[in-house]
Amino acid sequence: MVMAALSCYLEVDVNGEETFIVDKVSHVFSQKGVRLLKSKSHLLNWVCFSCSSATGLFIFHLSAGYASPILSFTGFMLTNFHLPTCGCGSIAIEEILCTPSSKLSKLFGRLRATTVPATKLKVIFNDFPGGAKSFELLTRFCYNNGRITLTPFNICLLHSAAHYMEMDKACAEAENLVQQTDNFLKEISYWSWNELMASLLQCQDTLKLATSSSLLQKCVESVVERIASASEATSYLSSSSSDSSGLRFSCDTKSTAGSLMNRSFHTTWWFEDLALLRPDFLQYVVKFMASQKLDNLIISKFLFFYHKSRLAAAVGKEKPDVTTAVINMLYLLDWSLVSYKRLLGLLRTASGAKLEKSCRNKLENMIGSQLDQATLDNLLIPSRNGTKYLYDVNLVLRLIKSFARGGCNHVSLIRLRKVSRLMDLYISEVAPDPHLKPCKLLALATALPDFARESYDGVYRAIDLYIQVHSGLSKEDKLKICSALNYHKLSPEACAHLAQNTKFPSKSVLEAIISQQFKLKSVLRNITLGEDPQNFTSKVTESIKDKSAEEALGHDATDNVTTQNQKLQQDIHGMQWRVLELEKLRKKMQSQMTRIVKSKPGNPNGFRSLPKLCS
Repeated sequence: MVMAALSCYLEVDVNGEETFIVDKVSHVFSQKGVRLLKSKSHLLNWVCFSCSSATGLFIFHLSAGYASPILSFTGFMLTNFHLPTCGCGSIAIEEILCTPSSKLSKLFGRLRATTVPATKLKVIFNDFPGGAKSFELLTRFCYNNGRITLTPFNICLLHSAAHYMEMDKACAEAENLVQQTDNFLKEISYWSWNELMASLLQCQDTLKLATSSSLLQKCVESVVERIASASEATSYLSSSSSDSSGLRFSCDTKSTAGSLMNRSFHTTWWFEDLALLRPDFLQYVVKFMASQKLDNLIISKFLFFYHKSRLAAAVGKEKPDVTTAVINMLYLLDWSLVSYKRLLGLLRTASGAKLEKSCRNKLENMIGSQLDQATLDNLLIPSRNGTKYLYDVNLVLRLIKSFARGGCNHVSLIRLRKVSRLMDLYISEVAPDPHLKPCKLLALATALPDFARESYDGVYRAIDLYIQVHSGLSKEDKLKICSALNYHKLSPEACAHLAQNTKFPSKSVLEAIISQQFKLKSVLRNITLGEDPQNFTSKVTESIKDKSAEEALGHDATDNVTTQNQKLQQDIHGMQWRVLELEKLRKKMQSQMTRIVKSKPGNPNGFRSLPKLCS
């Protein structure tokens, strides 16, 4: 009896990973070449598990060497192979690998038709789901007669590989691999959180097949449902505890602080786990979260957490990719629930990264929609390289456009007024910029509709400052800038200042005087119609106080509050003095009218037409 040893070489390239499957195949032959081993399964088991480092074993016909030219078959490429002759005895590959796999059956069916000798077999998998690890699990399934232990930690790899290799045929007495994995996934609702996350992370490596086979949807649904259930339970417990023990918590500061920390933890406990996902894969999860009406505020907090954690470890091109993915995901949410300050922080990060224009527009639209929450400091963003402006005026113009894009029916008047006061402050801040062109100042002043402003005093101060700094302006440029003013909405003080301002065009001065005269006529008409002077005085005073309060809200710096209050108080006293003077004039005119009525006989109905005043 002769012992003959044969080395069988099969090179497998899985997604660019060179995996060499090399195993010692020992055969026992009689002197006449008759194989002594009677059990094929015995030989297979002995061969498959004789080398623990092997990922699997392909056993071909051993009686004669043969080869095939390069073949291609849906993700495979076969190069020439050679197996040495070793006497008689053979084991067909169809019985091991091709039996459960329709794809391999088709492939090697074409291979058997060739008879050209060669030296080596190489199989190239260009897009094998799960890589070498998944391929190893598949070969173990084949060599174990269709039996393998399914767990949440390997189900995604096996499920995707089964669909990729078309493992839809039964192996021995067991179900095919597709059926086994489908049945196992039916129990996904009973998995623990760690098992769900392990499965979800594996879906990243099998994204294409996981998406087409609905595996990804099942995993994502289970993860999101688990998060939603925990959030609902947290909301219920927090509301119950606040109702039942609100008094105790209000008296115990430490308990209250601890309760807030616990509540925060209960809503963010899943942040670190999902932060392990790749940006492209995370988008599937966030889309499903948004479709299931999960709290958009919590989702946005997670995305900012994700951006910070991923950016810290990102290098090179990964940084703009992470930022782009986060912006696209935030764009899916309710913008009003996304933190405005964090969006501005994201904008500063994006300024240093080369993002696509479409992505940058999305971020600016989100920020612009909440422009009424901004402060002056938020808008004072330095200009980009290549522009001479001190601040990025074009960015602010785009933000205003995004804010106004909601239309009058969607943006309330209160929000418009807040933005108008903010813009008056911004225009005054950028007006001294020596490189700011008149057209940009005019665009800033006219970016909002006229009804958004109650007063144009802020615009006038900015224009006055701009004309002082830009002393070389032509008359045409000054007239263009002054066209942004609504003279009817200037205060008496602003009109008086404008009337004496020699730097302004004479046409603007004339319009201011005419506007002031029109206002005085209106006031005199109201007084002549018999309105109680005390009521009129109180109305004017209250109006000015309300105006001062609103203007104070729009200022970001607290240093100017005292000065503004003093100025406003002076305005109030001045207005009260003018109202008293007008009241004296009204009484004098009424006494004159009374004397006229007494000196002439009245009409029988007791009515008399009044003379036209100030016409």
